[in-house]
Amino acid sequence: MRENVLKIFAIAVLGLFWLSGCQTTDNQTASADGQETTGSIASPVTGPGPGQTPSSTGLQGEDPKDDLSLGKKHYRENSFGLAEQHFRRAVEMGPKSIEAWIGLAASYDKLKRFDLADRAYQQAIRLAGPTPEILNNQGYSYMLRGDRRRARAKLLEAQARDPGNPYIQNNLDLLDDSLRQGAAVK
Repeated sequence: MRENVLKIFAIAVLGLFWLSGCQTTDNQTASADGQETTGSIASPVTGPGPGQTPSSTGLQGEDPKDDLSLGKKHYRENSFGLAEQHFRRAVEMGPKSIEAWIGLAASYDKLKRFDLADRAYQQAIRLAGPTPEILNNQGYSYMLRGDRRRARAKLLEAQARDPGNPYIQNNLDLLDDSLRQGAAVK
C-alpha cells in the first residue's frame, strides 16, 4: 500500500515538475493605466496523471479524445467554458487525478467562478499536498480577485517550497506591480 502511494506521489511530482515547464506566462491583463501585464497560472499538463482511470487506449490523458486531453486543448485555446466541462467530466471519471483537479480549478479561475476554484484547489491539495504549483495557482487566483494579502501569502508559501521557480517569482512581481499601480490584476 505504502509503495503504491509513493509511486503515485512520484508520478505526481514528475507531472508537476513537467507542469512548471508548461505554465503559461502569456496571460495578458490590463492594469489600471492600460498597460498589459503578464501573470502565470499553471496550464493543465499533458500526459497521464496519478489516480486516473484507464480508458480503452491506456490512462486518461493519453487519448487525444478523452476529457482530460480535451480539457487541456480547450484551455490552451482560451475556451475556458469547454475546458471546464471536460475537466469536470475528467474528475468525475478519475476523482484522484490531480491534473484534472488543477485544470478544473484553473478553468474556474478564468471563468471567475472563484468559489468553485477554491473547492477544486482544496481537492488537489488533499490529493497531492500543498505543492508549489498549486500554491502558485491559488496565489494567482487571489490576485484575480483583488485579494492581495492572501495572494502574497500563497505566493510566498509557494516560493518557500520552490525558491527558484520563475513562475512564482513572476506572480510576485506582478503582485508588486499591481500594488504600486493601485490596481487589481484582471
